[in-house]
Amino acid sequence: MTRKFDKFFLIILIFLIPNCGFKVVKQSEIINFNIANISTVGDNRIGYRVKNKLIPYSKNQKKDPIFLELEIKKNKSIREKSKSNEVTKYQIKIEIVVKYGNRSNERFSVSNTGNYSVSTQHSYTLTNEKKLIKLLSDDLAEEIINGLVQRFNDI
Repeated sequence: MTRKFDKFFLIILIFLIPNCGFKVVKQSEIINFNIANISTVGDNRIGYRVKNKLIPYSKNQKKDPIFLELEIKKNKSIREKSKSNEVTKYQIKIEIVVKYGNRSNERFSVSNTGNYSVSTQHSYTLTNEKKLIKLLSDDLAEEIINGLVQRFNDI
C-alpha cells in the first residue's frame, strides 16, 4: 500500500512542480536605458575597470540614452598592526558617486570595503592590493547597473 502511495505522490509531484508559475526574469528585458556617455573622475584604474563593465549597456540604441559621470574615491587605511608595530593588513574603501540623467543631474552612491594582507615581499603585497581592487570594482559595477535598473524601471 505504501509503495503505491509513494509512486502516486511522486507522479503528482512531478506534474505540479513545473506548473508553479515561477518565471526567470532576463536581465536584458529589465534594462530600460542606453548609456550614451561615461566619464570618470578620480582613480584611473578603478574608472577604467568600471567603465569596461558598463560599456555593454551602451549598445542598445532603441532605449532612452543617459549620460553617466562617475566620481571615484579610494581610501586606503591601516587595518591591523602587529605587536612590533608593523602593518599586517590594509583596508581599502572605494566609493563611487554616480551622476546620471539626460538633463537633470540625479545621483546615487555605491561603496564597498575590503581588506588585504601584507606579505613578506612587497611585490606580493601589491598583487594582493590589485586583486582586491579588481574584485571591489567589479562588485561596484554590478551595484551601479542594479541601481540604474531600479531607478529607470517601475517594477
